[in-house]
Amino acid sequence: MSELTTLLEVGGPVVAIGGGAAYLRARHPAAYWSTLGLPVATARLLGSYGSVMEACGLTVAPSRLRALAVRAATRREVRPVPPRRGVIRPTTTGLRLRLRLAPGQEPADVAASAERLRHAWGVHAVYVTEVKPGVVELRLIGFDVLRTVRMPRKTGGGFLKVPVALREDTTAFVRDYRAVPHQLTLGATLSGKSMYLRHLVAGLAPQPVALVGIDCKRGVELAPFAPRLSALATDPQQAAELLPVLVKEMEDRYDLIKTRQGITPTVPDEEITSDIWGLPEDERPVPVVLFVDEVAELFLVATKKDEERRDEMVTQLVRLAQLGRAAGIYLEVCGQRFGAELGKGATMLRAQLTGRVCHRVNDEASAKMALGDIAPEAVDAACAIAPERPGLAVAGDTSGGWSRIRTPYLSLADAAAVCQETAGLVPDLPALAPFRPAASAAPVDDPAPVLVPRPATG
Repeated sequence: MSELTTLLEVGGPVVAIGGGAAYLRARHPAAYWSTLGLPVATARLLGSYGSVMEACGLTVAPSRLRALAVRAATRREVRPVPPRRGVIRPTTTGLRLRLRLAPGQEPADVAASAERLRHAWGVHAVYVTEVKPGVVELRLIGFDVLRTVRMPRKTGGGFLKVPVALREDTTAFVRDYRAVPHQLTLGATLSGKSMYLRHLVAGLAPQPVALVGIDCKRGVELAPFAPRLSALATDPQQAAELLPVLVKEMEDRYDLIKTRQGITPTVPDEEITSDIWGLPEDERPVPVVLFVDEVAELFLVATKKDEERRDEMVTQLVRLAQLGRAAGIYLEVCGQRFGAELGKGATMLRAQLTGRVCHRVNDEASAKMALGDIAPEAVDAACAIAPERPGLAVAGDTSGGWSRIRTPYLSLADAAAVCQETAGLVPDLPALAPFRPAASAAPVDDPAPVLVPRPATG
C-alpha cells in the first residue's frame, strides 16, 4: 500500500505536468513557448552549439597563434573553431542571436544549414539574414506563427505602405506601393483573397489617396467600401468607360511632369523630376490606387462586339501598368484564375505586375502564372496550401524572393466602418466624379424586425 501511495504522490504530479505541457503545446503554442519551450531551446543551443556547428560544416581551422596557445596551455587536441556567437535574445515567438563569420565563410553557408540547425535545436524554423559584412542573424522560431496570426507591434507602415499580413519569420508583410507599384493577387473561393483586399482598402482609407474600384461581380466585394471610393465600376460596360478616364488622367499627369521639366539654367538639380514625387507638394496630384477584382471577367467575351471592348480594356490596363507608376497610379489586380488562355494581352499584363500573391488556387496553371517566373519552389508551396487555412498565401516579387504569409481576420463590417469614417478624405478628382458611387448608409448591427412579434395565446 505504501508503494502505491508513493507512486501516486510522485507519478501524479509528473503526469499532470506532462499533460499540461502537451495541452499548452497543442492549443496555446505561444504560452508553451514562453513557459517551457524557451528555456529548453536555450539550454539545448548553449550545450550543443560547438558540436552542431562542426556537424553542419560551419567551423574553420583555428589560427596558428590559437593552436599554439591551446597546445601550450592544455596539451589538448586543437578543435575547429565555430563562428563567434553573440548574446541570445529571447522573443515572444523564438530566439535571436548574431554570428560573426570566420574568415572564408559567407551567409549562404549558414543559410544552407538552416534546416539542420532547426532539427538540432528542436525549433519550428530557422531563418538567416545578413546584418552587415561578416555578421548574420539567426532567427529561431519556436512554433508555427501562421496558425494564429498576431501582427507585430512594429509593422513599418506609412504613406502608401500597408501592413497586410504576417510572414512565417514573424515579420510583417508590408504592401509598399512606392517599391512595388503593381501586384497580381490570385485565390480561389474561400482562400482569403477577399480578406487580403479588405486589409488593403482599410489600410489605405485613412491616407490621402484616391481609391478606384472595378468589381465585375456586380460590386459585391467593393460596394461596401463605396463611401471611400472615388470611382466604382460594377460590370464590364462601366469598366470600359472608366479605364479611358484613368488613362487620360495619367496622360494629363505626364503633361504636368513635362511642363515642370522645362529646364532652364536657373533650375536647381533637385527640382528636375521624372515622376510626380519630384513635383512640389502643392503641385503634386494625389496618388490613385486601382483595385480590379475578378480580372477574368474583363477578358471573357460572348460576341464580336464584346471582343472589341475587351481588347480596348486590356490595352488600357497594360498602358496603366506600363506607365502608371511615374504618374502615381498603382494597380492591384485580383482574380480566381489567371492564365494565357484568357486571351490576348494576359501575359503582357502579368509581365508588368511586379508583386505576386498567390492564395490557394484550384489548378497548378494559375500558381505557375503567378509564381512560375519567380521560383519553381514557390509554385509547389502555393499548391500545398490546405483549405483549412484561409488567408495563407505565398508572396513574392520578380526579384526572385518569396515567403509564406497569412492575413489576420478582418470582418467586412469593420473594413466598411473604416471607409465610412474616412469618407471625408475622398480627394477631389473632377474626371472621376461621374463614376463616384452613392455612399450607402452605415450598416446596422441589429436591424429592427419588419413585423413586431406578438406572444402566442392559447
